[in-house]
Parts: sequence; structure tokens; C-alpha cells
Amino acid sequence: MSRRTLVYEATGPTPIGVRETLCTLGNGYFATRGAPPEARADGVHYPGTYVAGCYDRLASLVEGHRVENEDLVNVPDWTPLTFRHEDGHWFEAPAPDPPERVELDMGDGVLTRTFHVVDEGRRTRVTQRRLVSMDDPHLAVLETALTPENWSGTVIVRSALDGGVANAGVPRYRDLNGRHLRPAGVGADTSGVAWLRSRTLTSGVEIVLASRTRIASGPGPSSVRSPMREDHVATDLTLELGRGERSVVEKTVALYTSRDRAIGDALGAARDALDACGGLDELLSRHTRAWHRLWDACAVRVAVEEEQRLLDLCLFHLLQTLSPHTADLDVGVPARGLHGEAYRGHVFWDELFVLPFLDARLPEVSRGLLRYRWRRLPRARSAARTAGLRGALFPWQSASDGREESQSTHLNPRSGEWLPDHSHLQRHVGLAIAHNVWRHYRTTRDLAFLCDFGAELLLEIARAFSDMAVHDRASDRYGIHGVMGPDEYHDAYPGEDSPGLDDNAYTNVMTAWVLARALDVLRALPGPRRRGLQEAIGLGSDEIERFETVSRKLRVPFHEGVISQFAGYERLAELDWETRRGARRLDRILQAEGDSVNRYKAAKQADVLMLFFLLSPEEVADVLRRLGLTVDPDLVPRTVEYYPARTAHGSTLSAVVHARVLARIDRKASWEFFREALKADAEDVQGGTTAEGIHLGAMAGSLDLLTRCYGGLSTYDDVLSLDPVLPEEQSAFSYDLRLPGHWKVCVEVTHDHVRVTLPHAEGAALRARIQGSEIEVPPGSSRTLPLRDPPSSRS
Repeated sequence: MSRRTLVYEATGPTPIGVRETLCTLGNGYFATRGAPPEARADGVHYPGTYVAGCYDRLASLVEGHRVENEDLVNVPDWTPLTFRHEDGHWFEAPAPDPPERVELDMGDGVLTRTFHVVDEGRRTRVTQRRLVSMDDPHLAVLETALTPENWSGTVIVRSALDGGVANAGVPRYRDLNGRHLRPAGVGADTSGVAWLRSRTLTSGVEIVLASRTRIASGPGPSSVRSPMREDHVATDLTLELGRGERSVVEKTVALYTSRDRAIGDALGAARDALDACGGLDELLSRHTRAWHRLWDACAVRVAVEEEQRLLDLCLFHLLQTLSPHTADLDVGVPARGLHGEAYRGHVFWDELFVLPFLDARLPEVSRGLLRYRWRRLPRARSAARTAGLRGALFPWQSASDGREESQSTHLNPRSGEWLPDHSHLQRHVGLAIAHNVWRHYRTTRDLAFLCDFGAELLLEIARAFSDMAVHDRASDRYGIHGVMGPDEYHDAYPGEDSPGLDDNAYTNVMTAWVLARALDVLRALPGPRRRGLQEAIGLGSDEIERFETVSRKLRVPFHEGVISQFAGYERLAELDWETRRGARRLDRILQAEGDSVNRYKAAKQADVLMLFFLLSPEEVADVLRRLGLTVDPDLVPRTVEYYPARTAHGSTLSAVVHARVLARIDRKASWEFFREALKADAEDVQGGTTAEGIHLGAMAGSLDLLTRCYGGLSTYDDVLSLDPVLPEEQSAFSYDLRLPGHWKVCVEVTHDHVRVTLPHAEGAALRARIQGSEIEVPPGSSRTLPLRDPPSSRS
């Protein structure tokens, strides 16, 4: 079995919902969960197909509360296919006997399912192959092979398109209105081609499916019928099957929406696509070549097979959500991929964990994702004006148009109470966007990106945070009040009615960093572009001076010799962790007990430590010194060691952060956190969440940990810098990069040496810095440098 193959048996330990999520196939434009094609949403199976950026807004009344949500729409199901004997019942899951086998070939992007159906003593072997084309983002194929093992006779195969679906994949959302589609017409012809049109209720997006069902091998159909209703159309093929003879039914589907470019109408485009595409063999060949190119560009290789398979799983699902096809779409980074309906498909700050990996491999995809934010600047500017600020204020949860999608109230299922939801106070999402802009520029050295829209995006965010800072004359310091940090548990001070916290250290330090980068951006822009941009957004010299002042005078709280999570943190009580350890949703538990997590030094996930995830210890120290603070050598290790014992790790992202910040302090603990992040979805470590969608940030973050953290990789200023800290559990790993002026750079790291290779003979030499020693790698050659400070020798 290939390392890039996952195999599931029906009797295995993996829950069906988790398997269907992990067997999702996608191409960055749309993705389809790995539910059986004969299955319906029944509490066990959940078919679902999601088109990137296709949202719809509905209101619901729940227990007297009006709740409005915008959801990533579960679009019409293209997969339905079943069969029956002439005198039998339609085959419906679950019924295979003996148990089925499902094999996911991640290398080729193909899902294969093998099972037997026994009906009235008639035993039929069924093999199905499915792909969602990585070559043509609008196409998908389902091949079904039927082999009668002990009978001959007539079979009717039904291939359908089903528009009668709803968003119902998350149990806690099922009281909400999930009917986002209305029928817009069906049709069929006698050649086995059928089509279905639907339209989302409020956003008005037309979604069109067209299918072509034909016999690819075996006797042709004796008849073709097309039963239909307003939201469902089928193609019924009547086949005469002989004992032991294999017949193959091939269903090819085209999916288009009215949001697509370069089409006349969606139905015409879908039908044209079916007319132009070949059979499965041709589609499969192009599809696998596209996947192989992606693996060649992005693969991370390790020595341990178990970790290799998990890394491949992470990369596979990352690329299915964010592929080269994504680059030209107006979409962000959905926190749970295109794999389910958790978080309603919204965009949070997860791009902070995703873009570093893409920047150095598929920078055009990163650029497209940043453009999603830039296109929503008008809405962010409006939000800033409403808050009395200049610049742009981005929402914690974003979807179609960039308005704040965070709930104003939420239900605690433990207590049954509706509570105020203050998560919109996580203003730090803007800091994450600004960080991504700067890092993308520093990695790619793409000045055109900066001039085109990157500088405008970063500067507008800097303006809002500069204005957010309030000056205190007594201390001559600036503070930022009424926010939430990344922790998410603390949304107010104990006993206070008004929400928000003062001087969250992560927010303040990153604000100082962003303001300093805004000044760097102004210096980097060519003079005419700088002056034109300043004029266009109204950025005057007074604001630029304020950037300088605030970046040097923001307040950072401390206690017990460590950076405090926020002002007043030291007054909170210590939690009895002996009785609470392992409880990931302490906020719900304590509220149901009449208590509040706001009273305790307890975090859902990394907060202060996020500083050391985004910035090196040297960068953090530089910011603190810029703020006029004394930084003793033990501040970073003291702070890093203080918070893990007070963190519940209620988010998969927390393990990613802790793995990185502990890598050079406690390598054993770092590796344990890395393993937890790597297994988050494969083993559903949060107990039921994977069935609702993957955790994209944890998947991309795990890949990034191996390269940027354990590999000590940075790629700034046209120099490849490596300072490895290879865990004892790995003897070696390697990966490929795409850097400015170099289409492919191969890096191999062991405990003893680093090897850098430029496989192509064309182009310029590469400058590399290994543990501070500079080398030059000529094109078409390799350079190997022994490690003078091997990772295995460090504590």
C-alpha cells in the first residue's frame, strides 16, 4: 500500500462521519464529501458539496431568539447513483454484505469503494471510483462497475441530480433554517444527459449541474428514462447483465454557478463542458497529472512512515481547499475547509497558519487569498468609521461581503441559556491580515503586489489600530481598550457588565509591530506610488508621525516576571486544573455551574504565546525595546514556560502554536504538541468535530512546523536561511520551495548536515545561510554543509 493511501473498512474504528470528511474530494473550486452515492443525510451519512465562496443568508427563530446566519451552501448533490433488480428495491446505504472497503488514493486524488450487495440471494460485486477534477475545476466523475456473481437478468441503474438538500450537517445548527435553495428548472434528453438548476434564496446565486450517464463497458441500455420533479432529475438505464460479466456505468458531471467568469450562462457552460470532455480515462489522466505537479511542488518528506502519511493527508486536504484554481476566485480561507458546515464556512484568521506554507510554494494562491481581504476594504472602512476610527476594521468572522458574521448571542448547550457573544471584539484579526501582507512581500519580494494592493491593505489596518490606541497622560503610554485576545475565554473582567479587556499583550505588541511595518512599507514603495496611495486614502504626515509615536509608547503589562495576557490578569484566581484537565470548553462548563471562566487564569488556546509563534524571540525583543522596555535574557523562556499549564487547548491551533514556541526550549513537549496537531483530524482528537469539517489551520500549521520551525527556515531578503532544530524522533526530512528567481529549491535536513539543491541548470545562484554561515549554490548543483551545532546536541 502506498504511503499516500488511506484504507477504511466498514468494521473499522473510524466513525462514518469522520471517514466521509477525510474522504472528501475537491479542487479548490468545489469539494464533495466522501458519502456513498446511494446514501441520504440520515444521521449516519451526510452527503455534501460546497462551492468556494457560495454563501446565502437566512434568518431563524429559535426559542424566541431571531438568529441570522450566512452559510456556505450545501449545493445540489451530484453523486446519487443506485440500482435495483427488475423486481427488487433500490439499493440504499448502509447495506453492503460483507463490509465495504474504501480506499483513498491521495497521490492521484481518487476514491475507490468496493462492496457486495446481496438481494434475494443475488450477489453483485460493486466497484466505484470517484474523482473531482484537479485539471478542470468544474468536472467530476463517478464510475460504477457491476458484476453479477451468481445471477443474470435485468437491472435498472438510476443516476440522479438532487436539489432537495439543506444545510443540516452540524447537529447544533439543526434548529436553524438550512433550506438555502429553491428549484429553478430541470431537464433531460434521450442521450443520458440531464441537468438541474437551483438558486440560493437571498444571495441569488444560480447553481447548475449537468450530468452525462452512459455505459462505458458492457452491453448498452435497452431503454433510457428521465423521471423528474422540480428539484430532482434522474437518468434510468435498463441493462441486461450476464453472470460474471462486468458492466461499467460512467457518470460525468459539470458544475457551474452564475458567479463564474467567462461564461454566457451557467447551464450553457455546463452542457458545453460535458460535450467537450472525454471519458473517464482521459479525464483521469489529466487529473492525476495535475495532482502529481502539486505533489512535486509542495511535498514534505520525512523518515517515519506514520508521520509521512499524516503529513500527506494534511497537504492533500489543504490543496483540495486552496489549489491553483483558487488563485483567481474571490474567496478566503474557510476555517473548516470545503469539507463540512462547521463555523458555517466562515473565514476567521486561519490564513495566519496557512499562508506561510503557500507563500513559498504557491504564492499566486496566497496573493489571491489576500485579495479577498482587499476587496472587502470598503466594508472594513465602514466598520472603522462606525467605531470612530480611520482606516479599516476587519470582522472576526467574514463570509461573502465582509460584514461581521459573528453571532450576537449563542446558546450554551450545557446550561440551555442564551448568552451574549462578544467574539466580534477580537480585533486582532486585522493584525493577522497585516502580518500576512508583510510576510508575503518579504518571502516573494513582489513589489508589484505591494504597489497593487498589499500596501493599501496594511496601511489601512495600521490606521485603525493607531486610532484605537488611547493616550494616558500620567504614564505617557497608549492603551487599547475593550478587546478580546486570541484566548477567546476571557471577554470581560470579573463582575463587569461591559465586555472587553484592556491592553491585551498580543494585541498591543502586534499593533506596535504592524505600525513599524507600515513605516517600512511607505519606505519600500516607489515615490510616485507612495504619494498617490497616501493621497488616495488620505494618509497625512500627522498620521505617519502617530504611527511612529504609538509604535514606541504602547503599554505592555507584566506580572511575576512574565508578559501578562492583559492588564489585570495577575488579579485572577488560579483554576483547580486537577479536576478540569482535559475539559476543552471550560467556558460552557463553568457557566453551567454558575461560575465564569473570566475569573480564572485559564485560556482556551495560546494567547501571549502567539507572539512567539509569529515573531522570533529576537523580533519580540526588538518590539519591546522599541517600546522602551528592558528585556532580560530570561523573559522569553519564563513567559513560554508560564502559560502552557494554564491552557485548556480547546482549539487545534493551540497545539500548533505550542509546538513552535517550545521547539528550542522543550523539544520533547514540542514534538508531543506537533503530533497532536498532526493527528487532529485523522484521529478526531476533539471528539466529533472532524465529522463537521477538517481543521485547515492545524493541517497547514503542521506542515509549516516541519519546515519553518524544526527546519529553522526563513526566506527573507533573497537569502535562504536555515537553523534546524530537528526532533530526535525524526532522522531526516526534506521539502521543496519556490523562491524569488528560483522555481524549485530542494532542502534536506538531517541531524548532521543540511543539503541545498538547485535541480535546474538555468538561472542565478542561490545565497543560503546555514546556522549563520553563508554559502552560494550554483544552478544545477547541490551544496552540503555540516551542522556545527547539531540539533541533537541541544537541550
